[in-house]
Amino acid sequence: MRSRIIMSMLTGAILLAGTVLGSGAAQAAASTPAVPAEFGADWHDPVTAAPPVDRPSGKSCEVTVAEAQFRDFTPYRGTYTPPDDCGDRWSKVVLRLDGKVKGRQFDRLGYLHVGGVEIFRTSTPEPSPDGIEWSVEKDVTRYTDTFRRGQDVEMLIGNVVDDTYTGVLDVKVTLTFYAGKPAGKTAGKPAGNPVGKPAATPAAIPDRVLTLGADNTLTTPRNSERILAEVYATGSGGGCEEYWYLSVPDSAPYSCQAHDGPYREVQIKVDGQLAGIAAPFPNVWTGGWSNPFLWYVVPGPRAFDVKPIEYDLTPFAGILNDGRPHRIEVSVVGVPEGQSGWSAPVNVLVWQDAHRARVTGKLTRLEAGELVNSSTYTPGTEHRVDTEGGHRLAVAGYVDTSHGRVATAVTRTLATTSAHRWTDGENTDGLNARWTDDETVTVDGRATRVDRVYTMNGTTTVGADDRLRTVLTLGDRADAVTTRHGRRTSWSTLDDTYTGDATFTLNVPRDQRHAVGTTSERYRLYGSDGCHDRRLTTVQGVLTEDHSGC
Repeated sequence: MRSRIIMSMLTGAILLAGTVLGSGAAQAAASTPAVPAEFGADWHDPVTAAPPVDRPSGKSCEVTVAEAQFRDFTPYRGTYTPPDDCGDRWSKVVLRLDGKVKGRQFDRLGYLHVGGVEIFRTSTPEPSPDGIEWSVEKDVTRYTDTFRRGQDVEMLIGNVVDDTYTGVLDVKVTLTFYAGKPAGKTAGKPAGNPVGKPAATPAAIPDRVLTLGADNTLTTPRNSERILAEVYATGSGGGCEEYWYLSVPDSAPYSCQAHDGPYREVQIKVDGQLAGIAAPFPNVWTGGWSNPFLWYVVPGPRAFDVKPIEYDLTPFAGILNDGRPHRIEVSVVGVPEGQSGWSAPVNVLVWQDAHRARVTGKLTRLEAGELVNSSTYTPGTEHRVDTEGGHRLAVAGYVDTSHGRVATAVTRTLATTSAHRWTDGENTDGLNARWTDDETVTVDGRATRVDRVYTMNGTTTVGADDRLRTVLTLGDRADAVTTRHGRRTSWSTLDDTYTGDATFTLNVPRDQRHAVGTTSERYRLYGSDGCHDRRLTTVQGVLTEDHSGC
């Protein structure tokens, strides 16, 4: 039942990372606002508890990258020109999307490409009849190499506007460049932040940002000493792969079936050799779990900030640096043959040895454990599918650089457990799932370990009076620690937790749904670089709590 409802509500959503600003605290009055008995025709603009992007002081320049109204599936195409007055080296580059929409509309997914590089992927909120506005910011400093030259721009938020779905997505995207020379480059330092801190440090800015050729091939500079692939992997499109975590084996009577059940794993291969594995994040868009009233104000984790999966391919640099094209393939384990619904564009970030024209090296280790994937169906008054899955990969290699031999080792271990239960007709449908993705990257005695945990625990029920109720908790957590020769040099902990409970009447006009709902988010990020702790609570679309403090 629930899957059929979800698909009917979201069919047509297609593909398009950052902080959702909304009007946030500015809309939250000093005193608690009046809370209506049920949702009305308007509600608070979307807002998340994630930290804002830090902005340096000093001179800045703003460039408009895209400005469009999305009514259909026609991409916006334009050109980007670097700023005139801020040089070609910047201490930070910040992307900002400002959007507005009113009427009725599904959630939509979209992308922004500059010079073929995917720099932004996001989803949209669903509007109120009176209209909403929202803003998203993302630190895009890592794409500095792309921004130094004029480029073609393509943006798409696929949409359908007709007599029923009236919401036109009106968006503007800008880049703000902050003048200033980046800090010294350190090739061995990881790019970005694995637990979701708002910025890559200047030392993490790559020299080149590459995309794959039409035949999925990559040719790296011959002096590459560090290579990182990022993959914006999302299941979407309104079909079952948008809700892959709910799929069941073919033997189970459920509306979303997959031969091997719900286990999914995003793999990257170099010339056919397995080079990286990762657990996909279980995104829930703003119409998800059959209940848009859960997401009108506070979206689920990463809904407006679709972070790429990162794979350190440096152990393969000795192979990739031969000046020839090499095939890079990304696939999603568990997707039924011929089933569409996943998008996985690839960017490749490269750090070069400025003092050597050719960097040689060797892949010294490639050990893949057995992929475990078991789903057991238990019939009964309450049907149940229990799934366990996992995989382990270890790769290592070295490069001979102008500053000596640099060895890199990467180990990654994935594990999944889930219990899916439902009744005949799917009038009760619930999932309790946990995904872990543990990774350690060691570069000449400097080890960075990141332990990621994603959780989903919820139930949707439809009563005899056609009242649909969804109770749901989502978690996005990660612990990171960096050590050098066994001594801790930095650490951080992320805990982003969303909870929601919303009810409305099905199969009636919008003004007769009598919807009620309470949602909340607490985003905590703390560690050796400081602390961020913010809590949001909404009732019937009114922001009743917005509290920050560590």
